[in-house]
Amino acid sequence: MASRLPSHTRVLYARGAGGDARRNHTIFRHGCAHRWPAIAALAALALAACRGPQSALDPAGPAAREIATGWWLMLAGAGVAWTLVIVLALLAMRRGRSLGPAAGQRLILVGGVALPTVLLAALLTYGTLASDRVTGRGDDAAHVVRVTARQWQWQFDYLGPDGAVGATSIDRLVLPLGEMVEFEVGSEDVIHSFWIPRLGGKVDAIPGRTNVLRLRADRRVPMRGQCAEFCGLEHARMAFAVEVRDARGYRAWLAAQAVEGEGDAR
Repeated sequence: MASRLPSHTRVLYARGAGGDARRNHTIFRHGCAHRWPAIAALAALALAACRGPQSALDPAGPAAREIATGWWLMLAGAGVAWTLVIVLALLAMRRGRSLGPAAGQRLILVGGVALPTVLLAALLTYGTLASDRVTGRGDDAAHVVRVTARQWQWQFDYLGPDGAVGATSIDRLVLPLGEMVEFEVGSEDVIHSFWIPRLGGKVDAIPGRTNVLRLRADRRVPMRGQCAEFCGLEHARMAFAVEVRDARGYRAWLAAQAVEGEGDAR
């Protein structure tokens, strides 16, 4: 059977089975060199998936920005830990001998105790400090939208200063640019989950209960929300479009919806 190995690899093997580690390293190095273009292409493809109307890593508001930052920090921490493990493994294979008792204890204390403690403490500190920014509790809301989830529909009621419904939209959420909006989220049937990835985190819509979430849209970009909790066979239909308008356009839209609603009532 004809060999499928590259010519330089066949030459190395033809020199006999008594070769040294340098020959094996050369084979490994030549083999990896052919894979780097494919690895680079896969990395570029993965990074391209970080953008889009439903990407939590392409934030359009402060809450989503905090979540994305936390995700990148966790990725960096995981990368540091992974790199350390690989480096130690390579060093162990290269040295070809085991560590002494003292070196082994230091390795356990640094790699198994100190490093995980520092990384987890840093992430916990960041998450605690960022919690108010993620939930929007530290800011006053300029608008209130009551969100009602049902199989298979999202209803958005835009409340006025007196708490009365000024406008209603179905499976379409309209938001003002740069203004905090408070969402009062509830459900009429089963548990759903209200989520706009580019604006913030998720909050459950629970029958008989109202959960509150505050979000702000700082960019006019395509966005899409969805139910993040499996709620039945037609769960895929529980999605809605998100449209961001400037302050004047948002108020004009509310006024137009109110007039339209009055005309329907007549």
